[in-house]
Amino acid sequence: MPRDTEAIERDIENARNQLAETLDVLAVRTNPKRLVETTKHNLLAKLNEPAVKAALIGAGTVVGLLVLRKIFR
Repeated sequence: MPRDTEAIERDIENARNQLAETLDVLAVRTNPKRLVETTKHNLLAKLNEPAVKAALIGAGTVVGLLVLRKIFR
């Protein structure tokens, strides 16, 4: 049984509204300034984790000792 014109028009309008909402969300998510801020926030949060801090301190110490060893040899 064929659908009536009004039902088809409602479906098209609903699909159009959903597409507009999706495009709005994508525009916000892909905003370059927002991407930079989100990345910066995530990176700082990761660097503030104790395990990461300890690893960075350890790596820095090893590099520093190797540089000093190279200088004084």
